[in-house]
Amino acid sequence: MGSSSNDDFSVVVLASDLGIDARPFLAKHDGEIEDQDNWHDCSQDFSDEDFSDLDFLQLFRLEGSDKSGNRIFRIVGKYFPAPVVSGDRLKRYIFQKIHNELPEGPFCIVYMHSTVQKEDNSPGITILRWIYEELPSEIKDRLQVIYFIHPGLRSRLVFATLGRFFLSGGLYWKIKYVSRLQYLWDDIKKGEVEIPEFVQNHDKVLEHRPLTDYGIEPDPLHLTEHFVGREYTIFQLDCFYLFLKEQCWLLVS
Repeated sequence: MGSSSNDDFSVVVLASDLGIDARPFLAKHDGEIEDQDNWHDCSQDFSDEDFSDLDFLQLFRLEGSDKSGNRIFRIVGKYFPAPVVSGDRLKRYIFQKIHNELPEGPFCIVYMHSTVQKEDNSPGITILRWIYEELPSEIKDRLQVIYFIHPGLRSRLVFATLGRFFLSGGLYWKIKYVSRLQYLWDDIKKGEVEIPEFVQNHDKVLEHRPLTDYGIEPDPLHLTEHFVGREYTIFQLDCFYLFLKEQCWLLVS
C-alpha cells in the first residue's frame, strides 16, 4: 500500500448508464469567455454587410437616456418590413447596432407597438426570443427595462400566459407596459426620445376610445378620429349626420 496522506478526499462512483453531462458543471467564467468569443466572431461576420436600407427606415436606433441614466434604444415596430427581411438578417442588424453604437453601461429599450400589423410588421415572438438568447450574457445584464408603448390586447395576453415560460433571463420582468405617452414621461424626459407623428396621433385616438385597449372597437369606421381634440354636442353631431345624408341623397339623385 502507498503512503498515507493528510489530505482528505472522497470518491463518488456513478453507474455508467446515467449519462452525466459535464457542461452544466463548467465554470461560469468559461461560459462568459465563450460568449465573448462568439460575440467577437459575430461582429466580424456583419462588419462588411450593408444595412443602409434598414438604417434608412429608422426602426432601431440609439437615442437619449431615461431618468435612471439608461441609454435608450428606440424600436418602432411599424417601420419593420417583416415580409421582406428574414429573421437571420434582422439578428445580424441588431447585433451590429449594439456592437457598434451602444456605449458602456446600462441601457433600455423603448418599443413602439402603435398600429403594428402582425402580417406586415412582426417577425414573430419565436424569432425575437432567438435573437435575445443569442446575445452575450453581459448585454442581457445591462438591459434594465423595456418600455412597451401601446400594447394591444393580443400582446398582453401572449406575454401574460406564455411570457414567464417563453422569455428567459428575467426578460419578462423587465417589460413595462405604457398604455399612453403621458405615462412614458414619468420615466423619460420629453426630448430624450423622438416620438413619430403617427404614434402621437394613435395615442390621441386611444385617449378618446379607451375601450380599444381591451380589444373592443366601439367605432369600426373610425369616425371619431376626425373629432380628436375637439368637443361636439349631440346636436352638432346630429347636424353633421344630416348633412352627410343630404349630400349622399344629392349624389344619388
